[in-house]
Amino acid sequence: MIKEWATVVSWQNGSALVECDVKASCSSCASRAGCGSRVLNKLGPQTTHTIAVPSAEPLVAGQKVELGIAESSLLGSAVLVYMSPLVGLFVMGAIFQAFFGQDLAAFCGAVLGGVGGFLLARGLSPKLATRSEWQPVILSVGLPPDLIRVDSASAESQP
Repeated sequence: MIKEWATVVSWQNGSALVECDVKASCSSCASRAGCGSRVLNKLGPQTTHTIAVPSAEPLVAGQKVELGIAESSLLGSAVLVYMSPLVGLFVMGAIFQAFFGQDLAAFCGAVLGGVGGFLLARGLSPKLATRSEWQPVILSVGLPPDLIRVDSASAESQP
């Protein structure tokens, strides 16, 4: 189970809208100069993701919850997104090369296969996203923010 903490934005009718912060590992990694993730993180300004999660327990805005998602669903979606265009690229490129015997035909087939694989992944994603095992679940709930009291009195003022 992959776990991540999120902040509740709102709760209505058994569904909580939660906000997860995007964590960039570039600040602590030793290979900052040659890391592709660092470049990709700088491209997008989005620093949070908002998702809806079912919750029977009423939640308060600002409350922290721990979300979990199964590793198998994450791996399955990664295989779908990355492998279907790649398989389409190689298969269609090989088929066009075998039928036409020219490199230009193989290139056109590879482009068609890659685009076709991308469209296949795009079409299957919404159907697979509705499966219950691919949905994040709330594992634990933190205290509401109004129940936490911080005493800021210094140690010197106490007898």
